[in-house]
Amino acid sequence: MTDLLAHAESVWQSVVADLPTFTVEVLPRIDSTSSELMRRARDGLVEPVLLAAEEQTAGRGRMGKGWHSRAGQSLTFSLALPLAPADWSGLSLAVGVSLAESLHPDVQLKWPNDLWLQQRKLGGILVETAGTGDGASAPRTVVVGVGINIARPDTAAVQSLATPGAVAAMPPAGLAEVRMGVTAGETLALVAPALVRDVLRFGADGFAPFANRFALRDALLGRAVRLTDGTEGTAEGVDAQGALRVRTAQGLRTVHSAEVSVRPC
Repeated sequence: MTDLLAHAESVWQSVVADLPTFTVEVLPRIDSTSSELMRRARDGLVEPVLLAAEEQTAGRGRMGKGWHSRAGQSLTFSLALPLAPADWSGLSLAVGVSLAESLHPDVQLKWPNDLWLQQRKLGGILVETAGTGDGASAPRTVVVGVGINIARPDTAAVQSLATPGAVAAMPPAGLAEVRMGVTAGETLALVAPALVRDVLRFGADGFAPFANRFALRDALLGRAVRLTDGTEGTAEGVDAQGALRVRTAQGLRTVHSAEVSVRPC
């Protein structure tokens, strides 16, 4: 039995009392757990499911970026839940808060979807939705994709996924740096039950219950940042909808996750 399979039962037991139709699946290899659940969602999936993979061959991040995944060296999983929040704004931040709080006190959040450890990327989050009906009130399934480095990834392998011509990113981090000996399966059992609860809470109450929790782990607060359109300023936290506030020479600017990426200067 693999490490992930050994911990799948405990994840299911922790969640099924609240979600009786919840299932956990573990696959040895797949293109992308999020791609698979999005395919199912478009075909009418409505039951809650967590899909984990020992290895992903075409993992996806935000804005089409690749995600390096090797068996035992990282944790890759996606969670699909039917959800109907009044406002979807801030969901990726709520997911990040949940994961960071479960992982380690030193884990911070780089707006809008990165987990940071000691100023380096530890993991990433991808949130997508699919529905079979029309209109804003139609039922939708949210697919939350999560990738967390367990061991520190090989720098050359990570650079091979970078966009040609892009500025080289800082070397990534691994959770084992602060949780020595931790495995992917142990990490899944650590984060998944709380993540299910927090996504459901977001569905009921929106971003408001997560705003202060995000502020405590905001890696960009008070730091000089540069937006992808060249604008520079100082990050001043997020607003009530989870949009980034940046103080520029022209005044306070509110930045939504669909508009830019942010990187410390």
